[in-house]
Amino acid sequence: MTQSLSGQRRAETRLDAGTRGGPVVVVGAGPYGLSVAAHLRAAGVEVRVFGEVMGSWRHSMATGMFLKSTPAATDLSAPVPGGRLADFCRAAGEPELTELTPIPCETFVRYGMWFTQRYVGTVETSRVTAVERCGVGFAVRLEGGGEIEAAAVVVATGLATFAYIPGALLPLAPGGPGPRAVLSHTSQHTDLSEYAGQRVAVVGGGQSALESAALLHEAGADAEVLVRDARVRWGVRPKLQRPWGQRLAAPASPLGTGWALAAICGAPGAVRRLPAAARMQLFRRALGPSGGWWLRERVEGVVPVRTSCRVERAHRSGAEVHLRVGGAGGGPADHVVDHVLAATGYRLDVDALPFLAAPVRRAVGRVPGSQAPRLSGAFESSVTGLYFTGSLAAPMFGPMLRFVAGTEFAARRIAGRLARQGPRR
Repeated sequence: MTQSLSGQRRAETRLDAGTRGGPVVVVGAGPYGLSVAAHLRAAGVEVRVFGEVMGSWRHSMATGMFLKSTPAATDLSAPVPGGRLADFCRAAGEPELTELTPIPCETFVRYGMWFTQRYVGTVETSRVTAVERCGVGFAVRLEGGGEIEAAAVVVATGLATFAYIPGALLPLAPGGPGPRAVLSHTSQHTDLSEYAGQRVAVVGGGQSALESAALLHEAGADAEVLVRDARVRWGVRPKLQRPWGQRLAAPASPLGTGWALAAICGAPGAVRRLPAAARMQLFRRALGPSGGWWLRERVEGVVPVRTSCRVERAHRSGAEVHLRVGGAGGGPADHVVDHVLAATGYRLDVDALPFLAAPVRRAVGRVPGSQAPRLSGAFESSVTGLYFTGSLAAPMFGPMLRFVAGTEFAARRIAGRLARQGPRR
């Protein structure tokens, strides 16, 4: 164990008054959960983290996938210098990453595990089955019967539980979607090579759809992509050096170039102060579906892509799937495939978190126009001591919270509040 973690453990003996009544429990061990836990431990706050380290990245990303984000936008937030992705690459003897280097998901997972050892320490793999109110804190129940009295709970789970599949496709899998059914969601796959030799329709037009289609084609599947929009959007190849005039006209940000993106990344706290309708418009439209610039050559002219189309009906006929597809430029057409892969994104909904007890879920105020939690400037919900971070916070703080780039802002806000004042409003 590194010296920095030993120092953090010594600091844990100096517990702040805000943590009386038990530790802070962090549910989730992905980039946001690990970053929050690292800052809490460095601040001397007792914390217990539950989940599989980088579990969503291990089990919801197909083998061979790359991150869409650039290296500068994929750093977890460490409480002291030395925890960036570049630091991991140097320590592990990995090649140096630049803006022109797509990052393999496997590399990012290894980085998360290294970060855990260096700044977080023990992560408990027991599954949290229930979070209930108990006095001024919470009772956190674990799989197997264990129970913890917690002063505060930070929800930092991944997106898999929010996977969205359009209603027109759901009749294909009455028992639920999955790799063994004829319908699945991209979050349910780690190996797309099992569809070699099969006809697969990929529904969606973003990075997940396009990269999944490329991997399917490269594994020997007969893949096609059905896109609702009129065209597929691709990222622009970044320039390592830009003239000062270009930098002034379109400043860089973790999410891309331009003053709008630079503003929402530079001041997510200010985004929260916008009217709710403006925030939701920003959340939904600031970054539309698109594919990474480096993926384009693996899709265009290689995998059939049909734009301006929508699946209207779907049914099974024996082992085959029949899709009724309508859209601009012609009448409905039938597509016959063996499997449908929904790359249709996620719908944020507090009620989809099964471990939150029903009374707790009902007490969580929502962002108008969504089922995401309404949060304070420190990421605390209307339930005192219950915090949400990561994508669930994006409707309040802007699209940067949908990406790893938001870990610094979120971890410092949450840890600062719990270390200074405790989990009270």
